[in-house]
Amino acid sequence: MNTLRITLPLLFAGLVAAAGSAASGGSPRQRVAPEPAVINDAPCDQAVRSYAPGRPVPMPMGMPMATRQQAIAPAAIAPAPAPVAEADAVALSAAAPATPMMAKAQRSMGATGGMVVAIMPAQPVDRENYKHRDANAVHLAANDSVSTFSIDVDTGSYTNVRHMLNEGRLPPADAVRTEEFINYFDYGYAPPGDRSRPFSVTTELAPAPWNTSRQLLMVGIQGYKVPASEIPAANLVFLVDVSGSMNEPDKLPLLKASLKQIVPKLRAQDRVSLVTYAGATCVALPSTPGDQHATITAAIDALGAGGSTNGAAGIDLAYAQAAKGYIKGGVNRVILATDGDFNVGMTGVQALKDRIAEKRKSGVALTTLGFGEGNYNDEMAVELADVGNGSHHYIDSLDEGRRVLVDEMSATLMTIAKDVKIQVEFNPGVVAEYRLIGYEKRVLAREDFNNDAVDAGEIGAGANVTALYEITLKGAPGARIDPLRYGSDTAASKGGELAFLRLRYKDPDGGASKLIEEPLSARVAAEPSERLRFAASVAAFAENLRGGKYVEGFGYDKVATLAQGALGKDDGGYRAGMARLAALAGGMQTEQPVAGAFIR
Repeated sequence: MNTLRITLPLLFAGLVAAAGSAASGGSPRQRVAPEPAVINDAPCDQAVRSYAPGRPVPMPMGMPMATRQQAIAPAAIAPAPAPVAEADAVALSAAAPATPMMAKAQRSMGATGGMVVAIMPAQPVDRENYKHRDANAVHLAANDSVSTFSIDVDTGSYTNVRHMLNEGRLPPADAVRTEEFINYFDYGYAPPGDRSRPFSVTTELAPAPWNTSRQLLMVGIQGYKVPASEIPAANLVFLVDVSGSMNEPDKLPLLKASLKQIVPKLRAQDRVSLVTYAGATCVALPSTPGDQHATITAAIDALGAGGSTNGAAGIDLAYAQAAKGYIKGGVNRVILATDGDFNVGMTGVQALKDRIAEKRKSGVALTTLGFGEGNYNDEMAVELADVGNGSHHYIDSLDEGRRVLVDEMSATLMTIAKDVKIQVEFNPGVVAEYRLIGYEKRVLAREDFNNDAVDAGEIGAGANVTALYEITLKGAPGARIDPLRYGSDTAASKGGELAFLRLRYKDPDGGASKLIEEPLSARVAAEPSERLRFAASVAAFAENLRGGKYVEGFGYDKVATLAQGALGKDDGGYRAGMARLAALAGGMQTEQPVAGAFIR
C-alpha cells in the first residue's frame, strides 16, 4: 500500500510534466534534436512537416480536424515507472526541497500517512548569445588623426538591457552597445530645410561631465521627416518564428500583439504577406492588400508555436514572397521577428550574412525584431539586420512594439539614405587625444570611406543618429597617454579648427556616393546644452554597464542626476525612464565604481 502511495504521485508528476512539454512543444530553453526541414510556399494548412516518434506535433491553427487526425501518428504509451522503495522515497524527499505546490500536496496527504517525492525541475539553461567587442581605444591625434565609421540606427541593445534591469538583474557587458543606447532617444535636431539633402548635421563641443579637463564632441544627423500618410506604397513581408522556443508570453504572444498595432495603419496600396517558419516554412498569408484589416488580423491571431527553428529556409521563402509582391519605387522590406534561436539548416552567422548580402541586391531590405530571453541570439539578429540594409530592435513590451512599428513607422520602413559613413579628421595642432564612444561594430578602415563597395548603415525618414567623441585638447591636463620623450611636437595648423567632418551617402536607389564636408570650430561652449547633457548621461550609463573603464567614477547616481536635469520636453517619458533605470542599476551593483587612476 505504501509503495502505491509513492508510485501514484510519481506517475502523476511524470504525466503532468509530459503534458506540459506537449503543450509547449518542448522546453524553449533546451535545444532539441534537429527535425527535417521542409520549405513550402503553399498555404500553412497544406504544409507537411516531419517529426520524430513520440514528439508532439504542432499543427497550424485553422487546420481541419480530419487533416490533423491523418497527420498525427498513434503515440506510443510510455511504460509506468518502476516501484520505488519507501526508504529511497524518504531519502529523496528529505534531500530535495519541495516546491510550494509539492509542499502543499505533502501537507494535504500527511493526514492519511501518504508520501510525496519532491522532484526538482531542471534549471533552465541560459543560451543567450552576445558578440564580444573591445571598447574603442584612445588615439593620439599626432599619430592617428582620422576616425572612420558607419552610422547605426539600431536600438535593440537599450531595450533588451531595459528588460533585464526591470527584471532585477544587471546585463552582461557584451549586451551593452553604447551607440544603441544613445540613438534610442530623440535630441531635437533641426531637420534639413528641403529634401535636396537627406539629412542635416549638428555639432557641439563642451566639457565632459565626468572630467571637465576633457571635451565632448557631439555629431548629430537628422533625416528629413515624412508623414506616415506620405510613405510610398509598402510591400511588407512579416517573417515570423513560430518554433517551440517562441512559446512564452514575452515571445509569440507579444509578437502577435505588436504586429496587430500596425494593421489599422495599412492602406489599400500596401501589400502584406505573412511567412512562418519552424521545422517547416509556409505562407500563412499570401500578399494581401493592406486595407483588408480583418483578413490580416485573423492570420496573425492564428499563429501558434511548436517545432525546431529553420530560420534560413524561412528567410528564403520570405524573400521569394517579397519578390512576388515587389513594388517599384515603393518600400520593399522583410521584417524578421524571432528570438534568433536557429537550430536547423543553415545556422552559422557568417553563412546567413552571406545569404542576406546576396538577397539585398534585389532591393528588399531586412529589419529584425528580437523577443524573449533565455535563448535570445542577439548576435544573429543584429548582424543580419546590419547586412540586410535594415535596423534591429528588441521588443520588451507592447508599448515598444507600437513605438517601432507605428510611432516611428517612417524611420523603421522608409530609407532616405543608404551606406552613410562618417569620417572625422582631428587637427593635431589642437587635439591631443580622442576616443569614439561606442560604434565598435561599425568602425571602418580609413580607405573604406571612399570605397562605394563597402556596405554601411542606412537612415530612415525622420530618424536621427548621434555620435560622441571624448577629446583632450592639446596642453590640457586630462590626457590619458603620456607624451613621448623623443617625439617631435606637431606644429599647429588651422588653429581655429578642431576637426574636419566628412560624410558620404548614397540615394536609396543606389548609384555613386555623395560627399558632404565641413570644418568644425575649436570653440568650446562654456556649458553643454540640454541635448548634450542628456546624451552624455546615456553614454555614461552604458559605459558603467560595460565596466566603467572610461567614466572615472561617474557612477549610476551621478548619471541619474545628470539625466534628471536634462529631461526637456520628454514626450512619452522615455528620458525619465532612462534616469530611473540608472537608479535601478545603481541599487543592483555590488561594488562602487573606482575613479580613474591617473596622476599628474
